[in-house]
Amino acid sequence: MAEKPEDGARPPRAPATRLTRIGRAAHITGPFVNPPVVHASTVLFESVEAMREHRQRYTYGRSGTPTSEALESAVSDIEGAAGAILSPSGLAAATTALLSCLSAGDRLLVVDNVYGPVRRFADNVLSRMGIEAVYFDGALGAEIETLFTPNTKAVYCEAPGSLTFEMLDLPAIAEVAHRHGATVLFDNTWATPLFFQPLAFGADISINAGTKYLGGHSDLMLGTIAANEATYLRVRDMHRNLGLHVGPDDVFLGMRGLRTMAVRLARHCESALKVATWLEARPEVGRVLYPALPSNPGHALWKRDMTGASGLFGVVFTGWDADRTARFIDGLTLFGIGASWGGFESLAIVARPETARSATIWQAEGPLVRLHIGLEDPDDLIADLDASFAASAKT
Repeated sequence: MAEKPEDGARPPRAPATRLTRIGRAAHITGPFVNPPVVHASTVLFESVEAMREHRQRYTYGRSGTPTSEALESAVSDIEGAAGAILSPSGLAAATTALLSCLSAGDRLLVVDNVYGPVRRFADNVLSRMGIEAVYFDGALGAEIETLFTPNTKAVYCEAPGSLTFEMLDLPAIAEVAHRHGATVLFDNTWATPLFFQPLAFGADISINAGTKYLGGHSDLMLGTIAANEATYLRVRDMHRNLGLHVGPDDVFLGMRGLRTMAVRLARHCESALKVATWLEARPEVGRVLYPALPSNPGHALWKRDMTGASGLFGVVFTGWDADRTARFIDGLTLFGIGASWGGFESLAIVARPETARSATIWQAEGPLVRLHIGLEDPDDLIADLDASFAASAKT
């Protein structure tokens, strides 16, 4: 969301500009460009009375330091939120957010192409608490209303969907959910707050795995939760009740990554579009699952709601078997084989969405490979892919 001019004289600043300034309040950073990295557990008080009345900004290491406050402030700003919370991982952010708005006997609607560990949490943990998770097809849009019951208290969305990259109509779903008094949660890791602001499109809570693009260097674990005024205090209280905390060095790395996120994401997006377009023309490829491509079924929704695309997409290979798929990935020299993404290096993995669906059925003309396009020269990546296509065809 654009920043409002302080005095009406300055025009709104672009996100890339704001990323270099946010989280630098004078009471946090003082005269330094970067906030101090505070390693702290015990915080001292001037008197018994001061401790009893919590008469100071910082009271205990787990409750916040200038280091964590700086990044929380920056995330809140770029998300357009009432407040933000840091968690030790993206999954911890998702589970904390869910626990903040659900109680025993509640019903939760979850998009069927959700991140696998969130599904596992719903099925293995929330179920033991007496919370029912019902999965829905993200294509329903406003027709999701047919799934609502009096005890439906939350809707968990993700777009593009995990592994298969389908888009969904968040404003339509949020309008229905709010009419029924339900909280809307949205996993925004793929687009990041730079390319999409879920709170402006109807979500109450925006979840981001800062491990990915916010960090950008595959060297930290971090999650963020940004919430509107209606939900922020509940999220904050649940976070405190769970005793969650992110170490100061990881917070520092998150803040450092945030400063360059606009530049990195622009390169990820440009390179991914070039590689995806090249792949789409290959005879071995049945489909490229990337909403930024005009041929993608979700392109219109992506173009309506988002201002950019990340470097992550899927490729369906026509008629390949598991052996050739493995040979293709093993033959790549510039693509690592790893589950996470969002760093500077390119990655490739075999994806099996059919193992984690209940409301929809994944059917494809061949195996699915998920690619993350990193910061290498895209022509080098294309050459690497081309060579592995040729090599994998040989038995």
